[in-house]
Parts: sequence; structure tokens; C-alpha cells
Amino acid sequence: MNRRTCLKTVVAAGAGVRLARAQSKKPIMLHCDLQVDPAREKEMVNNFRNTFEPVIRKQPGFVDVRLQKLRSALAGKAPTSANYKLLISFQTEEQRLTWVASDDHQRVWPSIENTLTGFKFNAILYDQI
Repeated sequence: MNRRTCLKTVVAAGAGVRLARAQSKKPIMLHCDLQVDPAREKEMVNNFRNTFEPVIRKQPGFVDVRLQKLRSALAGKAPTSANYKLLISFQTEEQRLTWVASDDHQRVWPSIENTLTGFKFNAILYDQI
């Protein structure tokens, strides 16, 4: 192995170790139970896909975002005050808070919030383990 190849291998190995360490910290996940106005469901889903999701995906520390519609309760009772769940993951809570305070969030969140009714939403933060 020549010197250049050896140096490239050492640098690549070091980068791999740093990446593994960075990924070893588990992200946070925010669960938002949403009460979407049934007459505005199509609008909300469209706003999520075309406005909210593309912007949040560009944020530092972003991991994942998902929108789920309640189908049925298989055990226990289905929530009576939520028909959708918004799941948002960031690498850290600090990055999520930065997103919430950002101009981007202030611009795109109303496209979702304006379709909500009643209590609007609950937000519960989880640490992934």
C-alpha cells in the first residue's frame, strides 16, 4: 500500500468513527395529536405535503416527519379529540426549538394550524431509547 492510499484509509476511518459517535445519540420525537376539521382534511394534507414537509426537511438536525390519520383502536379507546398525529424527529431538542423559533416555521405552520378545530393539538415530547 502506498503512502497516499494509507492516508486516505486513515482519514476515512476517522470520519467513520466520528459519524458513528454522532449517530449514537438518539433523536427526540414530538407527537402532536391534531383535531383536523373534517371539511378541511384534504386541504391540511395538501398543505402538509406541499408546504410544511419540504421546509422542515431542510432544517439543521432534522431526522423525520410523518403525518398519520387515525384508523381505529385495536385495543383500548381511540382518542376522541384527535383524528391525526404529526410525528416530528430532530437530532436534539435544541434543534427542534430552533426550528420552532425560525421564520420558516412561523411561515408554514399556520397552513396546518388553520385547518384545526376544537382544542387544536396536544404536543408530547419523547426521547428515543
